[in-house]
Amino acid sequence: MKLALHWKILIGMILGLVFGYVMKNMEMKEIVVDWIKPFGTIFINLLKMIAVPLIVVSLIVGLSDLKDITKLSKLGGRTVALYLFSTVCAVSIGLVLANLIKPGDYINDESRKSLLENFAGDAAQKIELAEKAKNSGPLQPLVDVVPDNFFKAMTDNASMLQVILFVILLGIGLILIDENKAKPVVDFFKGLNDVILKIIDIIMLGAPIGVFALMAALMVEIPDFSTLNALLIYALTVVIGLALMVFVLYPTLLMVLAKYAPVKFFKAISPAQLLAFSTSSSAATLPVTMERVTEHVGVDEEVSSFVLPLGATVNMDGTSLYQAVAAVFIAQAMGISLDLQTQLMIVVTATLASIGSAAVPSAGMVMLVIVLGQAGIPEAGLALIFAIDRPLDMCRTVVNVTSDATVATVVASSVGKLHQTND
Repeated sequence: MKLALHWKILIGMILGLVFGYVMKNMEMKEIVVDWIKPFGTIFINLLKMIAVPLIVVSLIVGLSDLKDITKLSKLGGRTVALYLFSTVCAVSIGLVLANLIKPGDYINDESRKSLLENFAGDAAQKIELAEKAKNSGPLQPLVDVVPDNFFKAMTDNASMLQVILFVILLGIGLILIDENKAKPVVDFFKGLNDVILKIIDIIMLGAPIGVFALMAALMVEIPDFSTLNALLIYALTVVIGLALMVFVLYPTLLMVLAKYAPVKFFKAISPAQLLAFSTSSSAATLPVTMERVTEHVGVDEEVSSFVLPLGATVNMDGTSLYQAVAAVFIAQAMGISLDLQTQLMIVVTATLASIGSAAVPSAGMVMLVIVLGQAGIPEAGLALIFAIDRPLDMCRTVVNVTSDATVATVVASSVGKLHQTND
């Protein structure tokens, strides 16, 4: 019997964690870092390499199939509305849980002092990056969306929005010109789209090995567990919030708005979820998310090619929830009381910050500095959560990817572009 891809990835993850744990205990960390981890890095780089070409080609093909500008505005409006709704829900769930569980009250003075000392350098680095973002004008995010050089934007995965803007303009241009003139261009991109999808299939053959390498490296590089005990309640609060999103909010949206069975949905996107967990990057997972949503969930390509690349850039539900919990946790740990008005402002700031978050590992950390600054919480408190950030980053990326896939399914259903599959 041929093993399904998600089972191969899961086996790779488990074996990687076990191997990393054994090598760490045998004090052979260097072997994993020097000889195993590079295969994980190569796998992530392959996925990132194909992400921008995939967005460009699939978005052009999807938009040219719309044949009508009004369809694009309908698609865009529904997508943005759903993304904003799910992000606000995520931040609200995070704030409610943080206020109920009060994870910051569990951290003692010794642990607080130890964490602040150990991770002060890392915190300072993120604060410096956030300062640059904070010092720019209020309309700077709008300016940043418009590229001065499209080819330069294509070389940087963090400039995904710039690429999307140019490609949308290109797609609109193809709709507006004479169909006979547009046809050769569209046919070229359709052929290229098929080639890129085949390349993704080839890359995914190495997924179990890549995931094994990433997990082994994570296990040997994780910091000493002695100070992590104080952070387990905080981590648990974040994980409960993320679980509520995945197992309550998204299934409800699927059943109510798309009339789609959640079990079937999760079975279809599980390889993308496992990959998101391994790579901690929505952008690296995007090629697989698009393939699973289109081929296995049944979302029409003209919807998935628009909704998913946009989601990988602006829709960060997991990151938003984590920012809300982290902000309250740091405030509680430092004995700062947050009133209702401040917490409502956290909802607004975290929502806007998640839209600006790049789809790469730990980008949420930089945005968290802005959320903390706005709420009047000392940014140095970031050091309190660094030790446990990587595992939580993995979990919240799963939520980000699941949210993107859910919105794509709901939007496709609302415009009659959701098909039945054999999965």
